[in-house]
Amino acid sequence: MPSLRINGHDLYYEIHGPKSGAASSLSSGEPEQAICMGGWGTYCHGGERHLARGLTDRYQVLIIDYRGIGASTDDLTQPPGMGLHAADVISLLDHLRWSRVHFVGLVGMGACIAQLVALERPDLVRSMVNMGAWASVDPFLYGQLEMFRDLHRDSGFLAFQKHVCLMSFLPDYYNANRERLLGPKGPWSELNGRYPAHERLVAACLNHDVADRLRHISAPSLIIHSGEDQVTGPRTTLPLEHGIPRAEGVLLPDVAHVVAGREQKAAFAKLLLSFLDRH
Repeated sequence: MPSLRINGHDLYYEIHGPKSGAASSLSSGEPEQAICMGGWGTYCHGGERHLARGLTDRYQVLIIDYRGIGASTDDLTQPPGMGLHAADVISLLDHLRWSRVHFVGLVGMGACIAQLVALERPDLVRSMVNMGAWASVDPFLYGQLEMFRDLHRDSGFLAFQKHVCLMSFLPDYYNANRERLLGPKGPWSELNGRYPAHERLVAACLNHDVADRLRHISAPSLIIHSGEDQVTGPRTTLPLEHGIPRAEGVLLPDVAHVVAGREQKAAFAKLLLSFLDRH
């Protein structure tokens, strides 16, 4: 898969789903396009298996490595910020000549990037989904993000990973999958050995603030509230629903920070595809 030299660094990306010229299951025309972005990780390099079920059957789905992780490099002369990542996405979409794209931002900064693109380049955003998100960081979330960063710095990746897993999954799921979750191949493994990249990602999250601009987002928006999320639950997602004009809000009462388990993934995919199909 290709890398593109933009904005002073190499950005790695992949596209999955129907090829151009091949009709999707939705119509006889060209397949629609979506970009899916998560938190401090990537859906690339085999991670596309974690995308919502059925998404790549219906849509061309763009996924990327954020600056400094996976196969993407970074320009360390640039101060970290969410605006850098939004600029990368905008430049990539312009390079691909994609417009009116469904933006799916999940579990952290992917949602923040989507918000910025919706504000700065509304022509690119057909619809927007935010889950595990925030418009601005309150003191509690600020402290959590700092704690995750400091734990990685002071105690190492595996201690950081264990702590984040304990806060991101339901107890029953963690108990049943502990051996698979913890270790060099477990969640957030893209950050293993890359603390400086993690530090810059955290800085981007800490400084993200569009609370006073939400009213200018015009894209049809779905805000998903995770009732058991200990990091970015309804406390941080409800302001998005209330601040974005005509945003739809859906509560998933039994979902933690990460959607996990067969039943939860099926319900999430159904919700997501239903929204995208309507727009």
